[in-house]
Amino acid sequence: MGCGKSSVGRRLSELLCCRFADLDAVIEEQEVCSIAEIFDRGEAEFRRIEKETLKGIIDKTESSDVHEASKAGRMVLALGGGAVMTPSSAEMVHEKTVCIYLRASVHTLLEHLEGEAAKRPLLATVNHSSQADSTALRHRIESLMALRSTTYEHVAHHIIDTDGKCVEEIAREILDLGEIKDVLQHIPGI
Repeated sequence: MGCGKSSVGRRLSELLCCRFADLDAVIEEQEVCSIAEIFDRGEAEFRRIEKETLKGIIDKTESSDVHEASKAGRMVLALGGGAVMTPSSAEMVHEKTVCIYLRASVHTLLEHLEGEAAKRPLLATVNHSSQADSTALRHRIESLMALRSTTYEHVAHHIIDTDGKCVEEIAREILDLGEIKDVLQHIPGI
């Protein structure tokens, strides 16, 4: 949450001339309600929907004939911060995608998330109206990162540190990864 994956993903898809999707936005569209409303039914229900939606997207993308070297079979997908915390989703992402962890410091995440806590179910109980609330947000981010960072590092094929970098710099750094260059060699027109 707050590392810039949606912004970077959109820019990367433009540079790659391929589709972009944000998993949370896909879920909201298919469920015809917000992520917060789904979370109101319980996090377990949200994670179930998230896993099924992720599987559907990966299966659909995989079914494109990769040997045609078609751009239509490629996409950039931004995952929600907790998507890979479900073991079967983590396994699917690691085995069937090129997963890139956009790693940001707690300081950077705090800067990006201040004022947005109410829109994010896992931060919604944190209020930003005072210094004490900013401290509570910092503690919540630290807690989530302590729980998640090892999994993120395990699932990812590549880690990009994002502190102090703009969206364009991060997207271009991803383009320079060897694995991405290998994929690009098989896509005509890039």
